[in-house]
Amino acid sequence: MQIHVAGRLQHTEEYYFSKKLREIDQLNQNGEKVINLGIGSPDLPPHPSVIQTLSEYAEQPNTHGYQNYRGIPALRQAIGDWYSRYYGVSLDPAKEILPLIGSKEGIVHVCMTYLQAGDEALIPNPGYPTYASAVRLSEATAIPYTLDAGRNWLPDLDVLAKLDLSRVKLMWLNYPHMPTGAAAPASFFGELVAFAKQHQILLCHDNPYSFILNEQPQSILAVDGALEVAIELNSLSKSGNMAGWRVGMLAAAEERINEIVRFKSNMDSGMFLPVQLAAAKALSLGPDWYASLNETYRNRRKKVYQLLDGLGCVYNRDQVGLFVWAHIPGGYADGYALSDEILQKARVFITPGGIFGSGGDAYIRVSLCATEETFDTAINRITKAAVTLH
Repeated sequence: MQIHVAGRLQHTEEYYFSKKLREIDQLNQNGEKVINLGIGSPDLPPHPSVIQTLSEYAEQPNTHGYQNYRGIPALRQAIGDWYSRYYGVSLDPAKEILPLIGSKEGIVHVCMTYLQAGDEALIPNPGYPTYASAVRLSEATAIPYTLDAGRNWLPDLDVLAKLDLSRVKLMWLNYPHMPTGAAAPASFFGELVAFAKQHQILLCHDNPYSFILNEQPQSILAVDGALEVAIELNSLSKSGNMAGWRVGMLAAAEERINEIVRFKSNMDSGMFLPVQLAAAKALSLGPDWYASLNETYRNRRKKVYQLLDGLGCVYNRDQVGLFVWAHIPGGYADGYALSDEILQKARVFITPGGIFGSGGDAYIRVSLCATEETFDTAINRITKAAVTLH
């Protein structure tokens, strides 16, 4: 019997990293011991107090039932306090905050709440592939907007304003930007809010990298009037070393929260209570936590610079976040070619920039989620394998 997948999946492929990890797993099973420098999954643990909180509450007999779809008040309050302390944004925890089982799921929730066939959504190119996938799954049309190094990877709002925006309902954006590591000045967030108000577009700002190697965490919601036209997704995956815990959040006006809950409440049954309490603990950590985290990443980034210099790549040292984005040397057709050569010859995996859209074709991206010793080994492998300029 042949069962066809739904039409909404016709142009949605399995996630690149899902397929690539299978290839790497097969190489590892064959004894190759591939060094994976591709994925931004923190290898460092959460703060000990966070793990202790999880353990203490998981041992209690009355913490294992279904939870409220909107999260417990203690977690919403912790999110509100975190936004106030670090972003200077005042939110009502009871009305303007929605905990998520990972912000990636939240991207789908937002698209499924607001988009349908005939609608359009602006997505960055290069940008996080899930934006395009979520838009397609909603049966709307994704309209890529070009980002390039010449504008420090910021969209040209004057160019966008000249497009037919009559069917555009959402605009996805992400600063600090992934994959390029570009940070947006606060003044540009103000321009984005004005643009959205003028064209009646809901801004969807994805903000999981704001604490990583970034001295001034920013939220688009700090702009006066932003709650009228913007929502923000955030996460503890990177800032709390909790990627596998699946703890995200959405901040928005009460009306937006209520609309998104209409979809979300049909998709899950709330987050495990001990995880929520541990997340609240993580959100209470002071500046020393982030300073220590960033000191580790700063040292690792120096190793990445050394690796990229050996490959002849060009990169901007002002970028922030959990990766280093680099332009490939001449002689390679694209980042895929360089990535494949490094994997084949040195058994080191580095992400090709083209998976983030055509705007990334000439780039590669290196994750900081590996020890300094691992980077040293990778550098030695690449050197010995003679991965050189063509």
